[in-house]
This record gives sequence, C-alpha cells and structure tokens, in this order.
Amino acid sequence: MQRVNLSTVSEFVLVGLSDAPEVHFLLFVLFLIIYLATVAGNITILIAMSTDTRLHNPMYFFLGNLSLLDILCPTITVLKMLETLLLENKVISFTGCVLQLFFLIDVVGTEIFLLAVMAYDRYIAIRHPLQYMNIVSLKLCARLAVGTWVAGFFNSLLHSSLIFTLSFCDSNEVDQYYCDIPPVLALSCLPTYSRELVVLVVAGVLGSAAFVVTLISYIYILVAILYMRSSESRHKAFSTCGSHLTVVCLFYGTTICTYVRPSSTYSPHQDRVVSMLYGILTPLLNPIIYSLRNKEVKCALRRLISHVRTLLTR
Repeated sequence: MQRVNLSTVSEFVLVGLSDAPEVHFLLFVLFLIIYLATVAGNITILIAMSTDTRLHNPMYFFLGNLSLLDILCPTITVLKMLETLLLENKVISFTGCVLQLFFLIDVVGTEIFLLAVMAYDRYIAIRHPLQYMNIVSLKLCARLAVGTWVAGFFNSLLHSSLIFTLSFCDSNEVDQYYCDIPPVLALSCLPTYSRELVVLVVAGVLGSAAFVVTLISYIYILVAILYMRSSESRHKAFSTCGSHLTVVCLFYGTTICTYVRPSSTYSPHQDRVVSMLYGILTPLLNPIIYSLRNKEVKCALRRLISHVRTLLTR
C-alpha cells in the first residue's frame, strides 16, 4: 500500500450521513431546522440572561457560558454537514479538518470543565446559602469561566497535535460527517497505540477529575437537600439541580461512548448516531431543559417576549 506523508495530504473526504441521494434534501431540511432551533433557543437564553437583572448571578453567568458552547458545538460540525447534503461537496481541506477537530475538542473539553464548575456552584449555593454571594464572587466567576476555556484550549491543542503529526495511507476518506478523533486515527498507516494511550490518559485524568468534582458536589447537594425542613426549599433545590444533573448525564453518557475507548472498536454507523446525540440533540435540549424546569428563566423569557411584542407593535 502506498504511503502518503502528512505534508502531501491536501484534503479529506467526509463520508456523510447517507449514500442515498434521494434522502439528502430531506436530511438537509431536518438538520437545518434543528440547527436553527438550537441557535435560536440558546441565543434567546443569552439575551434573556443579559437583559434581565434578576438573572445577574453566578448560576446564570455559567449557564450563559454553556449556551455559548451549545451554539458553537453544532456550528462546528453541522454547517459542513449541511453543505455536504445540499451541494454534495464532501471534500474538506487538510487545514479545515484540523480546525474542525481542534475547535470541536476545544468546545467538548471546555463543556466538561464548565459542568464541573456549575456543580460546585450549586453545592455552594445549597450548602452555604447565606455566604454564597461572598464565596462565589464576580471575580471568582470570571476566573473559573476563563479557566474552563483555557483548559479546553490546551487540552484540544494536545489532542490535535498528536493526531495531525501522523502519516496517512492511501485512503483519505473520513468515515464520519465531520473530522473527529476516532475516524481520523483510523486513517493512519502508522501504529497509533502510543498516541491513543496519551489521548486516553489525558482525557481520562482531566475528564475523571471533572466528573469526580461533579459527583462529589451532587452527593453533598443531595445530603443537604434531604436535611432541609421546608418542602418548598427541597422542591426548589431539586428543580434547579435536576436541570443541571440531566444535562450532565446527557453530555457525559454520549461523550464517554465516543471518546473513552480504543479506535479498534470504532463503529462508523454507531458513532454517527452517538455523535449526533452530544453534538446536535444535546445543545438543542439544554435550553429547553433549563427553561422548562427553572421558574426564573421562564419568567425572564416571558418578560423578553413581552418586550419584543411591545417593540413590534409600536
């Protein structure tokens, strides 16, 4: 088999979702609607939080960061998929593939760290409600948010550099609708064990640390809620934390299935379904989960809609 060095690779070919041209337009319309709904829902959450002073607190500051990530994640992958479905252009340049994978891992890593920070924030709010605003100050919020983005950036830089310094064989066909770690690694004609091990160790250590913080925070939260005397307080705490816990379960479940395993077990068809769950459906569901289960967000959205209606009727 002829070997092609990395320096000579100029483009990759994305397999896409389906080989049947007759369903491409239907898929295009479906995913365009989902993408527009995702962007609209998360932008609405961002606008509501930025314009309503009642939501100017640490919890909603972190939720705003989550909404921004939920806009970026599908934008990185879905726009190219829509182009592939509509124009039948499956080719992505080498640089485009590098950037797509880099920004995707950056966003996914940042969200993992952010969910841990949000769990810690809820722990402080429930265990120390009177000291909450003093402990979780504006300066601490800014530092934690910046820290999650910086950690996600360097995590992605490590993963991307390990993958795109490989050499690739004859095939440059990425068996996925976007450039991702498992299908790109599968194209290498060199042994990838050592790089996979580094990827798994780094992802395992960082991901496990974030997961442990999240898990311990929720154990303490659950204990604190059970000791609350007021049923109204318990209901409010469960409602707020239940939204975040639902998002955590959705995100961790799908990302673990995608990344925490060797490339030898890579299954293209199965992975396309799983990647859609965390890359397309989860960003769509997050604003719905938070708005439906959070009274303050629902009130803020009603005020925003009322304000928009007033402006339109003038």
